[in-house]
Amino acid sequence: MNHFDEQGRAIMVDISAKEPTLRTARAQARLRLRPETLAAILDGRVTKGDVFGVARLAGIAAAKRTPDLIPLSHPLVIHHAAIDFQTDQEAGLVTVEATVRARERTGVEMEAMTAAAVAALTVYDMCKGTDKGITIEEISLLFKEGGKSGTYRKGEP
Repeated sequence: MNHFDEQGRAIMVDISAKEPTLRTARAQARLRLRPETLAAILDGRVTKGDVFGVARLAGIAAAKRTPDLIPLSHPLVIHHAAIDFQTDQEAGLVTVEATVRARERTGVEMEAMTAAAVAALTVYDMCKGTDKGITIEEISLLFKEGGKSGTYRKGEP
């Protein structure tokens, strides 16, 4: 597949001849924060409100808006988007996991990664008043299935 026109400019990949198949992707983003900041999130003591609730909504909205943010991604009809959080209070670690599913002609990896990233950024935004040292790290694809390239699991060949 050629991703450039005759002048060498990037173009959107033509997927019009592909048949829609069920596509699923899971991605994650990790945040490191002070354990007391995570305790405040879990106890509902963050002044901006329900951190994980707002971040969940932001992540889902981001999955649906991916083509507005990633110039050459295709607009897709998202059939499922979910954001989950795992926490390790002692280590001050929050793992955001985004799952996106659609019956489309192209994969939903970018939607899942965008959802995880924006959910993580939302956690940062809601907590930055008390913990400016929060870091977001390892935004990565964990799993994808569907389409010609088949199934991918992080860490497998």
